[in-house]
Amino acid sequence: MFDKEYDVIVVGGGHAGAEATAAAANMGSSTLLVTMNLQTIGQMSCNPAMGGIAKGQIVREIDALGGYSGIITDKSAIQFKMLNKSKGPAMWSPRAQNDRMRFAEEWRMALENTPNADFYQEMVSGLLVNGNKVVGVKTSLGIEIRARAVVLTNGTFLNGLIHIGDKQFGGGRAGEKAATGITEQLVDIGFESGRMKTGTPPRVDGRSLDYAKMTPQPGDDNPEKFSYLPTPILKVQRDCHMTRTSQLVHDLLREGFDRSPMFNGRIKSIGPRYCPSIEDKINRFADKDSHQIFVEPEGWNTVEVYVNGFSTSLPEDVQYKALKSVAGFENVKFFRPGYAIEYDYFPPTQLKHTLETKLIDNLYFAGQINGTTGYEEAASQGLMAGINAHLKINEKESFILKRDEAYIGVLIDDLITKGTEEPYRMFTSRAEYRTLLRQDNADLRLTPKGYEIGLAKEERLKRMEEKQQKSEDFVSFFRKTSFKLEEVNPILMSLDSALVNQSDKLFKVFSRPKLTMDHMLQLEDVSTYVNDHNLDSEVLEQTEIQVKYSGYIEKEKTNADKLQRLENVRIPDNFDYSKLKSLSFEAREKLKSIQPVTISQASRISGVSPADISVLLVYLGR
Repeated sequence: MFDKEYDVIVVGGGHAGAEATAAAANMGSSTLLVTMNLQTIGQMSCNPAMGGIAKGQIVREIDALGGYSGIITDKSAIQFKMLNKSKGPAMWSPRAQNDRMRFAEEWRMALENTPNADFYQEMVSGLLVNGNKVVGVKTSLGIEIRARAVVLTNGTFLNGLIHIGDKQFGGGRAGEKAATGITEQLVDIGFESGRMKTGTPPRVDGRSLDYAKMTPQPGDDNPEKFSYLPTPILKVQRDCHMTRTSQLVHDLLREGFDRSPMFNGRIKSIGPRYCPSIEDKINRFADKDSHQIFVEPEGWNTVEVYVNGFSTSLPEDVQYKALKSVAGFENVKFFRPGYAIEYDYFPPTQLKHTLETKLIDNLYFAGQINGTTGYEEAASQGLMAGINAHLKINEKESFILKRDEAYIGVLIDDLITKGTEEPYRMFTSRAEYRTLLRQDNADLRLTPKGYEIGLAKEERLKRMEEKQQKSEDFVSFFRKTSFKLEEVNPILMSLDSALVNQSDKLFKVFSRPKLTMDHMLQLEDVSTYVNDHNLDSEVLEQTEIQVKYSGYIEKEKTNADKLQRLENVRIPDNFDYSKLKSLSFEAREKLKSIQPVTISQASRISGVSPADISVLLVYLGR
């Protein structure tokens, strides 16, 4: 069946696997996606939404590099919101509700229309390894498929175990069997593995809910989108709704705690800190008498509803009884109960920054196998693994994003350098340079890089360059054009801002906190310039940020440049840390295990002190 050798085999068809397949194939590698079920490619296993705090920035970065997630999200969106709009632009985060079925369908169609991408449905039960190099995969039917590189994106399927109350059964997702064989083989080779847990809430029949008792959560009045390409903008949106738990709901849930796998010892692994189950929330935050529940429709034409905030592994009868006591859920009908799932992962300190494993050449890990949680985190790793697998087998320089270049760079550096013992989720607070890593400028930061490696197409680059030029020209216009007192002072008066006594440059008055682009468009010279140059909302937003936050942006660039000096001090491969007796014992252990590539990376390892870094710098002649 498979008489040819593929360039890249991707194992798993979730968000990481889909992006890895698209990246490798679009860059020119013959790519085979092997998945246990071709009908669930790009499946949203948990909530029907993409983006959110920091996650939205990641989706825009994937899009800017030439990935598919932003395009798929726009094509299947049912609602769009820009979160944190009341804060500075570094915190603005796009989020979309999606039609779950259309999202998976769009992914399937996008991949089928990608040249160089082939598909095969079966379970991969092992790897073909020659010495310290992977050369293919072996399926459960015993079929051997050869490849020059392999990307593992197994999600929650590696020895997956589903828990509902005191019941447990093997599975990688509701209704789908677990994957076996790979963990055991990798551990035999010398990899370290662990177990993690995640969970999901009940799905219910929207026809059984009383929305009059809930608070509507509409989308933005002027919805934006994720992709920088001309994808469709939402004209009509579906509302979400919000309700709350109560003390009664909490009491009913507590009745089942003795049968909860979380509390009776059946689940031994650690779940996501920032997306806890409802039983974990009422246990950890016993002082709170209610928690928010977000009622999210699963699509345009389905009655299925996702109960966000009610993730649980309690017995199904306890789930049902407690949820019936939530306002609006008195007559609720279940489609299926919530559950928890435990699965194998491999601590990511065993990887290089390219996501290639240190033990086996040309073998890459991406997604939840690395201990992350979230579609967006998985998709970005898949993209980077697919890119680097293609580059490696073609003997080209690897593609690594630094911490001041992308949230994707922060994510991967955190995983490789610090590891994780609980499901890792991206937050804006994890990025030192979040003023530089905004959602509005992901294309300016990354599209030239994506184009240079052969992933982003010329159309993307031209759109980016046009936006960049128009923004720079508009900023220049504000710097050299003076305002008229009779136009500006009425606006300042309406904002209760100090009036000006003499004319000055538009840039100076625009820098005031209360003034927005909408105010500036009331000025004749500004509105004339915008109309004459046909400037769209993206250019207007980019210009406003460059004017109002120029000082902060320049300061952060300076700080990033200073850190770059340490990034340029490379540590030789296979460096022998044992001969540096001045290093602390912990530092020697950690440095030997992780093998950092640069002094900057070494400085971010937990347990490596500034004194240890000084010792390294002295030894390296710096």
